Amino acid sequence: MKEYQTKQIRNIAILGHQGSGKTTLSEALLFAAKNIEKKGEVERKNTVSDYLVEEQNKLSSLSMSMIPVEWQDHKLNFLDVPGSDEFVGDLNQALGVVKGAIVLIDASKGVEVGTERVWQEIKSRHIPTMVFVNKMDKENVRFEKVLEDIREKLGKKAVPFCWPIGHEENFEGFVNVIDMKARIHDGTDCHDAEIWEEKKPKVDELRENIMESVAETSEELLELYFSGETISEAQIKAALKKGITSGDITPVLVGSATKTIGVKTLMNMLIDYVVAPDELKPLFGKNPKTDADITRQTLDSEPFSAYVFKTVVDPFMGAISFVKINSGVLKAGQEVTLTNKDENKKVSNLFMLRGKTQLPMDTFHAGDIAAVAKIDGLETGDTLADPKNPIVYEPVILPTPVIYIAVHPKNKNDEDKISSALQRLNLEDPTFEIRRNKETAQLLLGGQGMTHLGYIIERMKTMFKVDVDIDDQKIVYRETIKKSVQAEGKHKKQSGGAGQFGHVWIKFEPGKEIFEFAENVFGGAVPKNYFPAVEKGLIETFESGPLAGFPVINVKATLYDGSYHAVDSNEISFKLAAALAFKEAIKTASPTILEPIVKVEVTVKDQFVGDVMGDMNKRRGRVLGMNQTDGFQVVVAEVPEAEIVKYAIDLKAMTQGSGSFTRQFLRYEEVPNQLIDKIVEAYKK
Repeated sequence: MKEYQTKQIRNIAILGHQGSGKTTLSEALLFAAKNIEKKGEVERKNTVSDYLVEEQNKLSSLSMSMIPVEWQDHKLNFLDVPGSDEFVGDLNQALGVVKGAIVLIDASKGVEVGTERVWQEIKSRHIPTMVFVNKMDKENVRFEKVLEDIREKLGKKAVPFCWPIGHEENFEGFVNVIDMKARIHDGTDCHDAEIWEEKKPKVDELRENIMESVAETSEELLELYFSGETISEAQIKAALKKGITSGDITPVLVGSATKTIGVKTLMNMLIDYVVAPDELKPLFGKNPKTDADITRQTLDSEPFSAYVFKTVVDPFMGAISFVKINSGVLKAGQEVTLTNKDENKKVSNLFMLRGKTQLPMDTFHAGDIAAVAKIDGLETGDTLADPKNPIVYEPVILPTPVIYIAVHPKNKNDEDKISSALQRLNLEDPTFEIRRNKETAQLLLGGQGMTHLGYIIERMKTMFKVDVDIDDQKIVYRETIKKSVQAEGKHKKQSGGAGQFGHVWIKFEPGKEIFEFAENVFGGAVPKNYFPAVEKGLIETFESGPLAGFPVINVKATLYDGSYHAVDSNEISFKLAAALAFKEAIKTASPTILEPIVKVEVTVKDQFVGDVMGDMNKRRGRVLGMNQTDGFQVVVAEVPEAEIVKYAIDLKAMTQGSGSFTRQFLRYEEVPNQLIDKIVEAYKK
């Protein structure tokens, strides 16, 4: 691949609902640009972007891939992002580095749930977007109906830049309303043609709509438009670019990725209407030493800086990092500093990735996306910079897990391998969490849903040969007391030689802290040097409660009396005496079980709010309120963790896949009486 200057680069995300044809479009883009000789097919498992075994087995993208396309002396860096909402980490990382997006819509299905979801993300980040209505050659397609659906769900600013010619199996091309040319597919390629006479009234109407949008971008063009004077092609393109960049215009294009119809027009429009990196506003960062704000323009003349937005683990190369160059130039052999870790590194392995294929490169210019390998300690979210001009960029905020499962190896010999495999995969996907719970002896994986966690498990099996079984997450309960009681603990042992003697009176009462120890001993009944032993004895005793062995919390213990023996008393005696006192106290202190309460924020469409609130009440949840955001409602509630172990799955079913939620641990609360016996029985098993 040749070297491209900043002006020749465009960074674009390919987005859409699962199954809308993103991977097929990637193939069509490469094929139309003659970057590959033959188009791969998802069903044949030979596409450039879906190269992972797991993706080929599922016939679906599960990880973002890089597809650089060389077209018309430009380099279009396409990021093919998985359509499933569970791979939201890839979506966030991609949208953090692109300045253009294509949203695919399956013409036979219209605007689907996943389309609306990515649309909300794009609009919140003000990313210029083109809508590509794909699969125009399928049955029962009516473009007018699809366009109406787009305008209703994605906004009235959607403007057709193309109008289809023919439909269903007779779909043979479209009219490009901007240059007023028809593009007809002859079975192998598209070629220009004159516009049919019967199409002219519709095309003229569309052209007039576009000219109105053009005129509204400036006073000068508005004046020309109303005076009936000609607006030049250059002025039209500049005005459209301005409107698309500001979000006032969303071009709608048509085509078929399978037949490679509309693909070249799409690339031409991306070059014409998506901003080059050097046209962007300055990027903000911090000086790692002074914490002062710094700005960088996306220019070669600025000091080098780059952000690592994605990591892939290669069995041979190790970790490969996708690096967006925010400023300056990156060359093979260059010394850089890993600023957020204050470490200097040498970039020895520098290349471009196209799917899994490495394309060697010596130099990358500002705004481009490079791949680097064999740099120890480099992770997603890190900043690389010129050692003399350090800067740190704020990492993209990634979602926290919404569902946990327990995993354990099928083969006990894999016990050690499982941790190292998961740690390496976590480099690739920081949106899943690995947590070992000592209390339940479970190794937990947290992720965005079962598809996401299933992908992690499959990767572990195919890449590291570790096969695991899965179980439900066990809830970590706590125990406490509800009544204040006083109890005596006396430990006495005499068996020849030195004996043991410890004697305490302790008051136990409900407390606000996890554990509170106080002493109120008069007259030296218990010497001060034994107070720490009493406290330690209680701490150790509280590790396993009397009901089901859960840790005891929210108890205040006050040592107020006791006695000792000048010869036989020692620390161990008072530790054991304290334990005996608690054992005695528990008989009358009304012990109970506490459960973890989490705060959830559930984002749903208006039509599902009633269902979600009713369901939350059934789960013993308390709805605290609702907030409106971008056409969605956010239901805020507190709910026992035990009731939402599989909420990610249930919410999808309840909201036709459109709902999402976040969760955050708040506190422990008493379990209702009728559930205590059931919990105790389950854990004693």
